[in-house]
Amino acid sequence: MLKRLRNQCGAALIETAITIPLVLLVSVSIFEFGRAYQTWQVLTNAAREGARIAVLPDYTDAQVTSTVRTYLTSGRLSNPNAASIIVVRNVPFGTTTASRITVNYPFNFIVLNPVARLVRSGSTVGTPLTMQSSALMRNE
Repeated sequence: MLKRLRNQCGAALIETAITIPLVLLVSVSIFEFGRAYQTWQVLTNAAREGARIAVLPDYTDAQVTSTVRTYLTSGRLSNPNAASIIVVRNVPFGTTTASRITVNYPFNFIVLNPVARLVRSGSTVGTPLTMQSSALMRNE
């Protein structure tokens, strides 16, 4: 009876050793993808703010870019200067014109990138993911 109990304890230890890393990976993945979604929402809102300014007649492209960077900073992105902001005015939009603001931002997964590099070294799996968001608004 005592020998049988020892075998079960060893099996439980092995099952725990296999299960805990998987549970931790799933938990970290949930947080990482939540962070990625939050970053994408900040990019989307920054593009909208830039488009709101771009459709007004007295604002320059530099002011639009400054507005977008200010929003990225207030959205707590780690490096707002890494974002590339493209301002295109007078885009055909039905019978009138519009302004399009596109924001590209390199996003790094904090935990998943190093884990991906451990699994497959020498590949581009762990490189930053470029997120893109665009907003189009009719000119006034």
